[in-house]
Amino acid sequence: MSLFSTQMKTPLGIYIHVPFCRSKCHYCDFYSVTDMDTQLHDGYLDAVCDHIRETGPLTPGYRVDTVYFGGGTPSFFGAEGMAAILGVIRRSFDVASDAEITFEANPDSINPKLLRRLRGEGFNRVSLGVQCCDDAILQAIGRPHDYEMAVDAVKMIRRAGFKNLSLDLIYGLPEQDLEAWQKTLRTVLSLQPEHISCYGLKLEEGTPLCQQQNQLRLADDDMQADMYLATVEILRSHGYKQYEISNFCKRNRESKHNMKYWTGGEYLGFGPDASSDFAGKRFAVIRDLQGYISGIRSGGQVLRDIQTVPQRERAGEYLMMHLRTTYGISGEEYEKKFLLPFAPIEKALEQCRGRGHALRGIDGRWHLTAEGFLLSNSIITDLLLIQEKTRSISRWK
Repeated sequence: MSLFSTQMKTPLGIYIHVPFCRSKCHYCDFYSVTDMDTQLHDGYLDAVCDHIRETGPLTPGYRVDTVYFGGGTPSFFGAEGMAAILGVIRRSFDVASDAEITFEANPDSINPKLLRRLRGEGFNRVSLGVQCCDDAILQAIGRPHDYEMAVDAVKMIRRAGFKNLSLDLIYGLPEQDLEAWQKTLRTVLSLQPEHISCYGLKLEEGTPLCQQQNQLRLADDDMQADMYLATVEILRSHGYKQYEISNFCKRNRESKHNMKYWTGGEYLGFGPDASSDFAGKRFAVIRDLQGYISGIRSGGQVLRDIQTVPQRERAGEYLMMHLRTTYGISGEEYEKKFLLPFAPIEKALEQCRGRGHALRGIDGRWHLTAEGFLLSNSIITDLLLIQEKTRSISRWK
């Protein structure tokens, strides 16, 4: 009976937002602080551990199969703090023995001692921010490292025993043309990561890069599209499967944690500005480190934007998020979950297939092609309009 109950537990992801950075990159709008006050670090550690302890008892029917430390720069926060948080997670939740446990790192903030400690604590995946191989561009966007430091970091990660490494890259950076981006890809491929994330630069409001955009030479939409298609082709030719718009991996090396976001899995977030989707509700933590610390200490409210998500909205999210992935959508799954007809959706996807923007696999699931991913916003908008019209069909209301 105990084996049966364990198998029936619902998978759960845990995200820990570590809001500390050595310095702020010029393109980044994620919540982080550069304050090196040890009291602030200690206050955060106490608060996030207490928050985890309070929440664990609310999850008796769940088993944690992914843990992700993001930021900020978790590696800058240090091994002791991360190990302490992971220990509290293990004591507060039912964590699977084969759980994927990831931490994000910058090349300048890791060393052999940190890596050995984290590997010994059970961390088994590293996401390393590299961005590009051009030192002048790295300096221009405020990265605290050069490319040689990234190469050295990868060597340290491998020596410490990590066999699942992801590298983050950005295309469309200032002064970066198609040739320079292709050089970055080919250079980084020599590091042989199991996973690569490639994101097109977005100018986020309030960031230094956004404020300086008129003084910079940036790739336009057409150039970014060319860079994206070159990414798909180069990585495919080197054995990397595209499984999501911006993500590529070797066989069976998808990010299990991020797949929860894209396929409707449940997850809990801890730390300032972390988000959750759990037990039919979506909510976030306040975007204020001091407020988070004092709120946890005093038993005050640290959550915001708490909302119950109706099935009607989930149906739209199913289309929006699943079609970010090559896993795609299934007519049978769609009708069973949402009691809506799939035929009108499929008719539109057939038209997309005729234009080379969608494919139907042998398993019957529909997904977008690389060219379709470039147009995903407009394709999904059209599908959502079709979905809304189908709600008027009486037997599917």
